[in-house]
This record gives sequence, structure tokens and C-alpha cells, in this order.
Amino acid sequence: MGVTPPSTLSLMDLCARIAAVEERIQRACARAGRRRDEVTLLAVTKVFPAQTILDAYALGLREFGENYVQEFETKAPQVRPLAGARFHLIGHLQSNKSHRAPELFDVIQTVDSAKLARRLAAEGRPIEVMIEVKLSAEQSKYGCAPADLPALVDLIRAEKSLALTGLMTMPPWSDDAAAARPYFQKLRALAGQVGVKGLSMGMSHDLETAIEEGSTMVRVGTALFGSRRRENQG
Repeated sequence: MGVTPPSTLSLMDLCARIAAVEERIQRACARAGRRRDEVTLLAVTKVFPAQTILDAYALGLREFGENYVQEFETKAPQVRPLAGARFHLIGHLQSNKSHRAPELFDVIQTVDSAKLARRLAAEGRPIEVMIEVKLSAEQSKYGCAPADLPALVDLIRAEKSLALTGLMTMPPWSDDAAAARPYFQKLRALAGQVGVKGLSMGMSHDLETAIEEGSTMVRVGTALFGSRRRENQG
């Protein structure tokens, strides 16, 4: 993918970063009057080597997010055997990769069309899925249009091998965390309309805003593992 993998942090540095993110989550939950166990920390490990996952696992993290099927295939032999670890695909899933994704991931957060849902169901492997909803006009963003959401929800619920657990979205990038609030509010409203509880929203820079608006999963990469190329997933 033309990217030089960033260097792996020392365990001491990583431990400090995890503690700092955990404190941010706890404070945000307290301000919002929510319990800490209502919010899952998803460690986004795209671009980073398998050792990063192994280190984070050793320090107590159990949920990991990856963007690319092909990249995670190279890490899977080392990390899939980790007891209790779960791996989420949070990047766009191409239809031609849909046969491989259910073998690698426990959760696919980026189902955005009936075609993709049917292809995943055809694999016959039980898997959790979330629907990615496109709430911005950015051409670079993927997702199901809000108007098409009810039909996609019904289709997924009719497939025995697919377990719909929630919605996810990515607001337009902004250095101002508050700019994401309307998008988080909209996703929460849509979730209520279609009767799902999971909300995957919020990243390193705006996780507090997301938690205030009901996020049940924050996708955090940079705040845990350091900088890398910018992609609006963590």
C-alpha cells in the first residue's frame, strides 16, 4: 500500500497511552452519566505490525480494528489464536473480498449494500455485522444512504448467518471535535428508528463527543499507537 509501517512503541509507552485513553473514556462517561462498561474501546491497528496487537493484548486490550482484508491476512496467523481477542473490519469491503472476510474477522462494521450483505450471508459462516451509514456528502466516504437503511436492516435480519449489532459512521474530518456532533446525533436517531443499539462512532480526536452522543464503541488508533498516514478510521 506504499506505506512504511510505523515503529512499535515500547510496552511502557503503550501502557501509558492505554491508561491515558482509558482515563478520557472514563471521564467522558462520567460527564454523560453513563457506565464505563457501556463503551467498548476498539484499538485500531491498521498499518501497524502484528507485534503491536500482541503487545496491546498483553496489556489487556481485546477488541481490534483493521482496514484491509489483505493486510490482516498477513497478521492473522500470529494473532487469531489469541484467546478472547476479537477482530473487526472497519474499512470498506470490496465484494470480491467478501468470501475471505468472514474467515478472518469476527465483526464486519462496513456492510453498506444489499449486494454485500447477500454475499456475506452466502458464505454461511455466522458473523456479526454493522451497517455503515453515509451521513456526509464527501465522495471518499462509503455507506448506506439513510433512506435505504430500513430495507437493508430487514434484509440482514432475514439472513440466519448475519447478526446485526449496530450502525457505524465516519463524519467529515475536522480538527474541531464538536463538528462531528450532528453526525453522531443523526446516527443515534437512525439507530433508534430501526431498533439497533450498537453505535460505532468516535475516534482519537473526538471520542468524548461521541460518548456524549451515545457511542457504544470508539475506534482509537493514533492516541494508542502513534501517528501514521491520516485515514478517517481512528
